[in-house]
Amino acid sequence: MIFVSKLQNTFLNLYKFAQILNLDMATTADFRNGLTMEFKGGLYKIVYFQHVKPGKGPAFVRTKLKNLDTGKILENTFTSGVKINEVRVERHPYQFLYKDDMGYVFMHQKTYEQITLQEQVVDNNDLMKEGQDVEMLFRAENNQVLSCDLPDFVELKVDYTEPGFKGNTASSNATKPATMETGAEIKVPLFINIGDLLKIDTRTREYSERLG
Repeated sequence: MIFVSKLQNTFLNLYKFAQILNLDMATTADFRNGLTMEFKGGLYKIVYFQHVKPGKGPAFVRTKLKNLDTGKILENTFTSGVKINEVRVERHPYQFLYKDDMGYVFMHQKTYEQITLQEQVVDNNDLMKEGQDVEMLFRAENNQVLSCDLPDFVELKVDYTEPGFKGNTASSNATKPATMETGAEIKVPLFINIGDLLKIDTRTREYSERLG
């Protein structure tokens, strides 16, 4: 009985410790895009996952994890069912106002509170123009900003590109560089011209379609 009591106390202490760190035990069954976890001594966010059930051998999950400190993408394979430490986070809507010497200034869309972030925290900051809506990820424990994410698609005008020529059609796979109004350089089809409004995929930084 004494041994069982000590074992119960050990598990209770581990649970309390996890609560203090704002960690929740989860498994690969809980994987979803955006899930934040502690992994290899850092904080990572799942940006892609795929459950695989091979004909032979145990099932596993392929993932792409974004390091929230460096922004680098790590590919990792987890054995199906393995436990991970999920970090509790909160998501809040912000709007990009402007950039100054201190960094990128955003305003909370409900409280109107302003916050300034450094360049490395803001994903694809060169695809962001003033007034752009973003989603910020905060660690619930200490309100630390973990990431600032643009929507999957943004609309930007072409500031400069070599002019399109007659005969260049949408069916062509050839591309050319185009500088967007934010300064970002994107590969676009040959028929695109200066002033065109484009839909850009922020996940791949690729041209999606011409809007006008």
